[in-house]
Amino acid sequence: MKKKAGDFESNAFKWLYPNLGVKRWFLLAVAGIFLFTAGLSVMNYGVALGYLEVQFREMVYHLTGSAPQTAVPTGIFISLLGIAAIVIGFKRLLNSIISVLLPEDEGKVVDVMYTRQHLRRGPKIVVIGGGTGLSSLLRGLKEYTCNLTAIVTVADDGGSSGKLRNEMGILPPGDIRNCLVALADKENIMEDLFSYRFNTGTLNGHSLGNLLIAGLADTFGDFQKGVESVSKVFALRGSVYPSTLEQVVLSAELADGTIIKGETAVRNADGRIKRVSIEPSNCHPMPEALKALEEADLIVLGPGSLYTSVLPNLLVEGIREKIKEASAPCVYVCNIMTEPGETDDYTVADHLQAIVDHCGADFVDVVLANNKEIPQELLERYAQQGSFPVIGEARSAEWLGVKYVERDLLQADDIIRHDSERLAKELIRLLFRMKPVGERIALVDAYLLHQKLREDA
Repeated sequence: MKKKAGDFESNAFKWLYPNLGVKRWFLLAVAGIFLFTAGLSVMNYGVALGYLEVQFREMVYHLTGSAPQTAVPTGIFISLLGIAAIVIGFKRLLNSIISVLLPEDEGKVVDVMYTRQHLRRGPKIVVIGGGTGLSSLLRGLKEYTCNLTAIVTVADDGGSSGKLRNEMGILPPGDIRNCLVALADKENIMEDLFSYRFNTGTLNGHSLGNLLIAGLADTFGDFQKGVESVSKVFALRGSVYPSTLEQVVLSAELADGTIIKGETAVRNADGRIKRVSIEPSNCHPMPEALKALEEADLIVLGPGSLYTSVLPNLLVEGIREKIKEASAPCVYVCNIMTEPGETDDYTVADHLQAIVDHCGADFVDVVLANNKEIPQELLERYAQQGSFPVIGEARSAEWLGVKYVERDLLQADDIIRHDSERLAKELIRLLFRMKPVGERIALVDAYLLHQKLREDA
């Protein structure tokens, strides 16, 4: 709908309303421009300014005992007055506007503008997976670029997401909610809101974020529109897409031939998984997700559960084909620990072999694994749950045609997980090493990048 000329004039006239704190500073800046121009005229052409020039000469005479004999000092003084008026006027004008639009960032607006401008020039990165691993990765990458796209699994059938899926017929919102929180500028505020979980009544077990996404999906009649509305409200540094908008069911075939259906059942499978599949097998991805893969500078798989978070996305018709066609390198971030019932006794090569079995050879270019030693007390606690470190070996990975890279990626506090900052930094390093020298500066501002990469070097 086009705006009428009258609407434009009406909006322009609103700037003249009283108490906006704008007009006085704008007029001061304009007056400063005139003073600066007048000063230049006096200096260059000897233009007489009458009363103003006489007052200036008298002031100098009273201060120094002698009056200037040429027009140059007068012009310099007038120009300096003009510059001061311009600086003060525009600074106060911007502060008046910013204090309303960005009240919390008023004092650091230059930093905010600088960061956001350079983040827009950052590399285009597509991350694929689900669970807490994906959101942790996004939390680190958003410090380097806002050109992020998360393609998230929708096979979840447990917890709050499973209940909403069964009762409302919507896609499970849990993993998508975590990614939205991770990409938010005001992450702490959004996390407090979205992660709040009800403990009593009919809403027992539901998180506020899941309910909000479900409500917006019901309002718009479209799940993705609900997600996009959240993105706009919280000014996310990227986009989040479900791998498909169709309801899918994850199935697994065990080594003994047993077939298990449902993501929760697959996660708790008692036996080695041979292969997973989704029903319907011909479900389609979102066009926006495919476009992001086409334009990507880097594609990242994981971190996250191999069979229930990473592979379900790659089974959606068209996604793995688009990854193979893409010019961007594909990096698989391997889990630090095995998952009981899903990847018991798996090595890094076993994880890669599962991807090859489902997606074909030459699918992954680089595998990134942790080599930081895990504290013994944590190892003992995890061993009681049947979880052990994933052992990596360069020769086994390279035999599968994948470059093997080991780094310190560990964040070990109460739980073992990837450190989001270290992981993001290493992925950016890998991207730059794999790109031709001439393309590196185009991906991200050199100064901003190298300042970050120097840390912990």
